[in-house]
Amino acid sequence: MPSFYIQDHTLGQMLDETVRRFPDRDAIIYVGSGTKQTWREFSETVEKLGRGLLALGVKPGEKIALWATNVPYWVAMLFAAARIGAVLLAVNTNYRDHELKYLISQSECENFVCLDSFLDYDYIAALDRLIPDLAEQPEGNVRSAEFPKLRRVMCIRETTHPGIISLSKVFELSGRVSQREYDAACSGVVPSDVVNMQYTSGTTGVPKGVMLTHAGIVRNGYSIGEREELSENDRVVIPVPLFHCFGIVLGVMACVSHGAAMIILESFSPEKVMSSIEAEKATVLYGVPSNFTAILGHRRFKQYDYGSLRAILMSGSVCPEPLIRQVLRMMDIDAVYIPYGLTEASPVITMTAPGDTDAHRFLTVGKALDHIEVQIRDVDTGSPLAPGTPGEVCCRGYNVMKGYYNMPEATAEVITGDGWLKTGDLGVLDDEGYLTITGRIKDMIVRGGENIYPREIEEELLLMPGISDIQVVGVPSKRYGEDVVAFIIAEQGYTIGAEDIREFCRGRVAWHKVPKYVVCVDEFPKTANGKVQKIKLRERAVELFPDAK
Repeated sequence: MPSFYIQDHTLGQMLDETVRRFPDRDAIIYVGSGTKQTWREFSETVEKLGRGLLALGVKPGEKIALWATNVPYWVAMLFAAARIGAVLLAVNTNYRDHELKYLISQSECENFVCLDSFLDYDYIAALDRLIPDLAEQPEGNVRSAEFPKLRRVMCIRETTHPGIISLSKVFELSGRVSQREYDAACSGVVPSDVVNMQYTSGTTGVPKGVMLTHAGIVRNGYSIGEREELSENDRVVIPVPLFHCFGIVLGVMACVSHGAAMIILESFSPEKVMSSIEAEKATVLYGVPSNFTAILGHRRFKQYDYGSLRAILMSGSVCPEPLIRQVLRMMDIDAVYIPYGLTEASPVITMTAPGDTDAHRFLTVGKALDHIEVQIRDVDTGSPLAPGTPGEVCCRGYNVMKGYYNMPEATAEVITGDGWLKTGDLGVLDDEGYLTITGRIKDMIVRGGENIYPREIEEELLLMPGISDIQVVGVPSKRYGEDVVAFIIAEQGYTIGAEDIREFCRGRVAWHKVPKYVVCVDEFPKTANGKVQKIKLRERAVELFPDAK
């Protein structure tokens, strides 16, 4: 470990160190836009944007909500805000009016930055609906009864909207702030400051603003990069949204801390990923399981050259062993990294590593990152459990969030008095420290006194021919307390019923875990963050099978 990363640092200090070491190496490539910068050039952009924000009146501690796809200036806005002590609030691009209204209000953000539009959605029109008199407001001095803290609205692209400032104008304002003023703002930032807020998806309640610190995401990103053996020679394709921790920490922080080039796509496209790997000689590819499924299944997959790739990193949901093996085989690579974590943990807690056996890298989520403790605790008593005993996954260390914004009671529910974060996930640690995730506490089904973990059934049934995706939930039962229901998305040309499931499960799954009911659907209800809403599936199951009660 380089001596620099033994200590906690801010994002600005991390960037300075990388510029010092690799000034003229590629830093960032935005696919399709023609934007490409070295570390020195990127740092200069960050400083100019930071000066412009200060000239506009942005103060340390203020929040800057960023509602945009992975466009040029996204990463620069993150670092510009971080340098001057502001907090970047990453906004999901899938949000619509009611979600946006909640976020702006609950976060008390003073600044809002957005795209003008993406595909068929008009971002500025959405803001006009939320702030009807926005066009009558003076630039940089918004006054809204609905959002009393909001002061400035900016657009990344050029706009003629009278109440919104184009980002180009923010850059022009940079000359009004002297080097001395800028340095003074930067010097006041410390590693323990909050730098990023991420809103949870709200599958079981209202979304919560997770407060992450400079130290938390810098150290987590560095540790992730170390685990996957990143260096300045790597070129990493990042096709996942930057508004998630996957993009910000596993992507940006890991790359910046190691000087690796970031190849960023505005939005996921299998063909753009494949062509980017070939054109940019990418060495590492990131993605969620559905990304890799789409890439491997693309009709032009075999037309591209993947010879430069040395590794993939797959995360974001359950990573099925057959899919992992298929990716490695079809892309002719050997290294795969599977991390586990959650937003509240900055986000990665454990991760597979080079040298892991196939059993460990395909069936577990690896060992804890350096300087992070992991325990399995009894769900009811909170007592630590011995290896091999299932319970709630808990962690402690630099990576634990500062808390939920303006939600002290919710924070106290998940962070213990001695600093342990309760993840809400069920898992098992083996004698060597490898972690296996078995499900979510709130998803657990209790049938006739037996605990059933949906994830175990889902992973087994994903091996069944004809099943594209599956979600397992419980439905009330007069006889057993709960029965098992499987919601299935079938592959084209397949029809799957309960008897087919029972036949496949024979000899594979204990009889009490076999789904009693099977429902074929075209899609699952999801949150704006893309997480399946099992609570809605349970509600649907109750409607479909009322006699079970």
